[in-house]
Amino acid sequence: MKIMIASDIHGSAFYCKKLLEAFKNEHAERLLLLGDILYHGPRNDLPEGYAPKEVISMLNGIKEYILCVRGNCDTEVDQMVLEFPVLSEQALLSIDKTEMLAVHGHKPFPSVKNGTVILSGHTHIPKCEKKDGVLYMNPGSVSIPKENSHHGYMLFDCGIFIWKDFDGNIINTYSMN
Repeated sequence: MKIMIASDIHGSAFYCKKLLEAFKNEHAERLLLLGDILYHGPRNDLPEGYAPKEVISMLNGIKEYILCVRGNCDTEVDQMVLEFPVLSEQALLSIDKTEMLAVHGHKPFPSVKNGTVILSGHTHIPKCEKKDGVLYMNPGSVSIPKENSHHGYMLFDCGIFIWKDFDGNIINTYSMN
């Protein structure tokens, strides 16, 4: 199963549109959102094209493809307007024999067994780090990348993680095989 993994849209209709165009072009079966969908947060400047109502409309239009975990900027009010579940703190997925735990990353990571991949956003910085038998992956931020990283997303397909920017450039890859 090919999935697209993205985080930290923060209400940017400009970058949400780019994300959904990439989702369509990549032919992914699911879009996994790692939180912070509508609100930009008090520590961030407004992202380009900040228009949460437009983001709501765009994401509700593909709700049957979305899996989502709650970010620190996501609230019960957001769930009132989004037509897919957004308030779960974590999701355990098993895709192509790879066990993944999806979280936002603003809370301490839960204990997991060796070989698990923890997918998280929150820092707005792409990451691939193995520590104590656990692989930590971060797709970076859709709308507000930090530390000179790119606006983009990550794919998981056939045991390979691929980080891409919205121009289609491959930034990094990691194979589970």
